[in-house]
Amino acid sequence: MRKLLAAALCLAATATGCGASVESTADTRSTEAVTLTNCGQKVTYKTVPQRVVTNDVGITELMFALGLENRMAGFAMPDDKGDLTDVPWKDGYQKVKWLSKDQLTKENVLDARADLVFAGWNYGFRDDSGFTPDALKKLGIPSYILTESCRNGRTDTSRGIMPPLDALYTDLTNLGKLFGVEKRATTLIADFKKQTATVHSKAPTKSPTVFLYDSGQDAPFTSGRYAAPDQIISEAGGVNVMHDVNDSWTTVGWETVVRRNPDTIVICDYGDVSAEQKKKFLLSYAPLRDVSAVKHRRIFVLDYVDLVESPRNPSAIARLGAYLRTATQRAGTSS
Repeated sequence: MRKLLAAALCLAATATGCGASVESTADTRSTEAVTLTNCGQKVTYKTVPQRVVTNDVGITELMFALGLENRMAGFAMPDDKGDLTDVPWKDGYQKVKWLSKDQLTKENVLDARADLVFAGWNYGFRDDSGFTPDALKKLGIPSYILTESCRNGRTDTSRGIMPPLDALYTDLTNLGKLFGVEKRATTLIADFKKQTATVHSKAPTKSPTVFLYDSGQDAPFTSGRYAAPDQIISEAGGVNVMHDVNDSWTTVGWETVVRRNPDTIVICDYGDVSAEQKKKFLLSYAPLRDVSAVKHRRIFVLDYVDLVESPRNPSAIARLGAYLRTATQRAGTSS
């Protein structure tokens, strides 16, 4: 299964050559200023970064998918994000230094002599830790914020300013412009859109409802409309039962899950609690016993990196789409 997944992901990354080097045009632009729109703000980068530091797996793999590992000084991520040795960008993991198995800190960044930090709100940037774009700016280090994580002004912490796949394409476009790999970014985006459209065209006539379960027993952590799972679910042919929540990753109440009665539950696999343990909890948690997904044991597992903004999103759409089609067919047969 891992080999098949790697092959599918590599197919998705044909535009990057699966570990391809940076387009030669990038080297000629190292002294030119580039202005981008990031989280609704115009940001000017005086030079093309040479020592980028990233936080978390999805952000790191955006750089790898664009063939930018030779522009990186390192990355930080926990070691609970699955097998990294059998993905299209494994060469990037072998070439770029793993700075920390926790989130980035100012010390990590300074030690790496970083000239750009690519992270996101709750993907490294946090007010409570003091690790923010403003704090880095005071140190003379520019930042780029993951678009999926942009704060939207509805509350102090709510995130998301556009549909999740648009966020992915926005970041690929911006990074392509910043590093002079526009052609690679454009080709990659076109390939992702084609894959997604193919899956969506096969979607069931009646869309099954889906609940994304990340973690939490007292109250579940899940995806609102601005986190990647929302559009992964919809493009796969389903409907996120929390689509009306104007946030990205957020906590809801179990009573809401019960009331919305999802046909399928998708588990986000990462962390100290395994997917099997999460599944066991869901199937044994008394308040959920009459929920359709639990009654019929329609529970599907995707990896963490599939479900955050990353170049693995199209593959996740394809796999979830195949599951939903099969589950829908079985439900129709048994009815």
